[in-house]
Amino acid sequence: MVILDVTVINVAVPVVGRDLSASLTAIQWITNGYTLVFAGTLLIGGALGDRLGARRVFCTGVVVFTVASAGCGLSQDTGTLVAARLVEGLGAALIVPASLALLREVIPSPASRSRAFGLWGSMAGVAASAGPLLGGLLVTAVGWRWVFFVNLPVGCACLLLTRRCVPASIRRPNRRMDWLAQCAVIALVGLLTAALNEAGRRGWTDPLILAGAGLCLLAAAAFVLRERLARTPVLPLTLLRSRALSGGAAIGMLFNFAFYGMLFTASLYFQHERGLTALRTGLALFPAVVMTMFASVLSGRLARRTGHRPLVVTGMLLGALGLTGWVAAGPDPAYQLLVVPMMAAGFGTSFALTGSTTTVMSAVADEYSSTASALFNTTRQVGSATGVALGGSLLAATASFTVGLRISMAFGAVAYLTAAVLALFCIPRKASGRAVH
Repeated sequence: MVILDVTVINVAVPVVGRDLSASLTAIQWITNGYTLVFAGTLLIGGALGDRLGARRVFCTGVVVFTVASAGCGLSQDTGTLVAARLVEGLGAALIVPASLALLREVIPSPASRSRAFGLWGSMAGVAASAGPLLGGLLVTAVGWRWVFFVNLPVGCACLLLTRRCVPASIRRPNRRMDWLAQCAVIALVGLLTAALNEAGRRGWTDPLILAGAGLCLLAAAAFVLRERLARTPVLPLTLLRSRALSGGAAIGMLFNFAFYGMLFTASLYFQHERGLTALRTGLALFPAVVMTMFASVLSGRLARRTGHRPLVVTGMLLGALGLTGWVAAGPDPAYQLLVVPMMAAGFGTSFALTGSTTTVMSAVADEYSSTASALFNTTRQVGSATGVALGGSLLAATASFTVGLRISMAFGAVAYLTAAVLALFCIPRKASGRAVH
């Protein structure tokens, strides 16, 4: 449900924009407002999971997310829709770290846990692959509001099943909440996304954009300083000494930057430049994201033989080749020339997801499982937000839509290559069994 709301909106936002008379910047905020709050509050969601119990926080997040989805569907103007999307992001920030922590709690065997993380990744793949097509079907058949209303029965069923089937989690009331550090994270993510969103309209050298970039650096420095001084930090900096944890989180940020930036810009390209309907856009994107369903399951099975490092490296190289293929296809290529590059990017991203998830979650002790999950998903959502924001700004800033699109794809290819290099140095060949305390 959480990942679906990242991808399903891509084919719906052009229709939403026309219905609500939204500008390109407003469309970016409809897409990115959710991701911004999601990324900015994940660490607090993880800390709450460790303190109050993962199941309680997970169920609370499902309620918040479901109610906010109803608000999105009932919105009558852009401001209300963006506000409801922000609340949706808060619910998602409670759901995701608690979900991985629950898996770690109820599945003690490392081998079984790795398969569970693979299933968790494949569910994300199912959502990512279903998003554009489901969005196109809903927008065409019953209108864009049902892109959000579809979450209501899913949320209710999720809440019922969790309370019936998942045991209560351990609470650690001694874990205090570091609200100052969390405010610094929210400021960092918000300023970064806002600067990238507005750069296309104002220009990259506009004083407000440069001031935003400077404030981003100050927010990052304030977070590090606060975590060094805090008695109970939201993210103990000693955890980041683990190369597996910090490297895995960086890899997650890079492949989300590339993949979700590709989905956003390709969706706008197919609708604005090629005149496709929302449904046909979903069908055009479907080959790219459907590969994620198979890649996560396959990588989970292969990891027992090969370890995670070769799988993550291979996935990132495939993603880089895919987006490079789009750039090389020319300014007005036939659709057939874009299918294989999109499929390679989708397969490569999901192929690396299981390995990077398992690496991060295995790098810490049990009491920090929600925090590790929150860190990993924070960096991933920061990657998604910056990929969408930068892609939209490049489309707005360049003289030709296709030129901006190809530059955006080139940035994505570089991100994939950087992730492949990081994986060589940060992903262990085999699970070491050691965790950072």
